[in-house]
This record gives sequence, structure tokens and C-alpha cells, in this order.
Amino acid sequence: MSHGFDTLAIHAGQPNDDRTGAVAFPIYQTSTYGQSEPGVTKGFSYSRTDNPTRRALEENIAALEGGGFGIAFSSGLAAASACLSLLRSGDHIVAARDLYGGVYRLFTKVYAKFGLEFAFVDMTNPARLEAALRPATKLLWLESPSNPLLRVTDIAAVAGVAKKRPGLRLVVDNTFASPYLQRPLDLGADIVLHSTTKYLSGHSDVIGGALVTRDSGLAGELRFIQNAVGAVPGPQDCFLTLRGIKTLGLRMERHCANAAKVAAFLEGHPKIARVYFPGLPGHRGHDIAKRQQKLFGAMVSFELAAGVEEAKAFSSRTRIFTLAESLGSVKSLLCHPPTMTHASVEPEVRRRNGISDGLIRLSVGIEDPADLIDDLAQALDQTVPLSRGQAGRGIEEAATQFGPGGGS
Repeated sequence: MSHGFDTLAIHAGQPNDDRTGAVAFPIYQTSTYGQSEPGVTKGFSYSRTDNPTRRALEENIAALEGGGFGIAFSSGLAAASACLSLLRSGDHIVAARDLYGGVYRLFTKVYAKFGLEFAFVDMTNPARLEAALRPATKLLWLESPSNPLLRVTDIAAVAGVAKKRPGLRLVVDNTFASPYLQRPLDLGADIVLHSTTKYLSGHSDVIGGALVTRDSGLAGELRFIQNAVGAVPGPQDCFLTLRGIKTLGLRMERHCANAAKVAAFLEGHPKIARVYFPGLPGHRGHDIAKRQQKLFGAMVSFELAAGVEEAKAFSSRTRIFTLAESLGSVKSLLCHPPTMTHASVEPEVRRRNGISDGLIRLSVGIEDPADLIDDLAQALDQTVPLSRGQAGRGIEEAATQFGPGGGS
């Protein structure tokens, strides 16, 4: 029997406890398990390899994504690293150019040292994607919507390109959308990636990541890497993520409704140069998002008609939006990507990819939308627009001051 999303979110992988009848799946806070004789276990031997609470989370996320296999990790970047560990020196990866700064850093500063080669292209343009492919291309990597410019890529179209080439796999980072809004496996992706830190847990109290696939052989490879490398979440983190997932559908409805109202307010404000939100009819990817997503998401980015100093000042003037790394929390968050989440991306690369010095990214929470709009309005009232010539000054110094950009 098939079940709806909210039923799966509450029940998948989480039966009531047989021994006690407990309706909350237990936290198995143990590192090792007794064996009746060498090699004979009750299904578990060591919690790096497997843990009942982690298995419940993996089965739950797999069910939500419509995949047969879920593999949980200690962070979204650990999950990304596991995908790259499938490859060998000399392999080539084509990634979307609009990409979370931490993943860009992982690609260019870590795995490039081991002989992996990367190309960054506009994946919304099929001709550019095709032109970037080589015989050694083994992986396509995209985010949709993307971080931080909310570019929407036709996942099915990119999957069609991958399917034409034996051995070429497509990874889709579904963190911004969540499985409530879209299921990339249904659109042809081979692997779906999540930072479970974000919408899945939803309360800014967990760090975690996950991969989902329908391919049993691929799942076996990823489980081997998970165990061999050991970047696994603890049972408490798994429990908290499972608790957050139970309300994912309810939260996403409110998140998305609030974001639409915030985006509409920003679009009409004279101190805003541009708004990035797939729900706006003028957004370049609006029609694709309408087709492949249930709702338009809760991330909104915008460019202030001001320079980096005013953008930083604006970021510190909000009273409800918290200036912080990360996203997907019930609490509304705000960040300045050039000096925070994407500070590890070279300034010239940021600018070439459209990340301006005045860019602000909002993670719209589930507070009263009128309060969120009032908060942005009062911060904008204090913002002084600068001329175009002034707007580019100071970004390198600010990036150095704010550090290497750790969060998403």
C-alpha cells in the first residue's frame, strides 16, 4: 500500500517499539553490540557500521525521496565527499556554476589535489552543458534551486544528457527544495543529496547529511565509503532529525507561503535592485519550477542597490531575521553570501557567477509574515543606496574579516 508524504514522514522506518510499545523510535546510544559467537550478531556489530536509530533515519529519508536506499552522514559536506570518493584520479566532474561555497571549496581545494578535474557551467543552458562534457566526465552535479541565486535547472533535461553516456551519473543537491517540494530521483537523478541540517531537521539544532539512490550497487559502494571513512551521525542527531521530519510537510507549507509574501514585498521596494525567487513570474526559471516543484521554496535572495558596507550594515539591522550561517530553520535567518557562505570562493569567480557585493540571502521562517516584512522594511528604511561605481569596493577585505565561509 502506498502512503502520502506526511504519513511516510511520521511512520517510515519508525515502527512502535516491540518490547515496550514506545511510539517514539528509541535512541540507541551504544557504540557496540553483543555477539552470541564470533561473527553472529542480531544485525548490528558496531555503530560506525550501523545503528538502529540511524537506520530508521536512512529508511525514512529514502521513503520521502522515493528511493530504495538512504545513507546518512555527519554533515552535508561529508555526504558530498562520499560522492566524490566514488571517483578516481583523472575523472572529470561538470558542476553548476552557481554552487554552495563549501562544495566549491571541497571540489577545488581538496579533491582537485587528488587528480579530479572540475568544470563549472550554466546548467540551465543545455548547449553549455553538452560542450563541457569529456570522455572522462563521470559526474554531473547540480543544485536546483541553487545557492544563493535560486537558479532553477530542468532536472529531467540534465538527467537525459547523463543517460546518453554510460557511466555518467547525476547528483542533485535537493537541500533547498526538500523532498516535500521535489523528488529528483523521479526526474532521473542517480543520487539525491541533502544537508539534513536544513529543512529536514528544521530547528537549527542538528548537523547532518544524507544520500538517497535507487541503485543497489551504488548504494553498496556508498555504504562501504560511509563505514570506511566513518563520517556518520550520532544516534541523538538521527533522533532529532527524525523528530524534525515529522512536521516537514506542515513547515514547508508555511515556509513557502511566507517566502512568497516576502518576495512580493521586496520586488516592489525602491532600495532593492533585484529579487531572486522562483515564485515570481519574472524569474527565469519560474515555469520550470512550477513544473518540477510542488511549491516555490522558502529561500529568497536579493541585491541591495548599495555596496558591501551597506549590505553588511543592513544585515545587522534586522530584529527578527537572525544574521547567521545556514538555512531551513523555523526561525528566519539572513546572510551576506560574499562574506559568509561563499567567502571561500575567489572574488572574481563570485562576481562572474553573479554573486554581487550587495547580495543578501534570506531563509524565510514560519513566523508571522507581517512581522517578517515589517522587520525588513525597518532595516531597509535605514539603508543608504550607493552609486554603481561605489558598490564594488571593499569586498575582499570584508571576506577576509568574516573568515572562510563555513555554513551553507
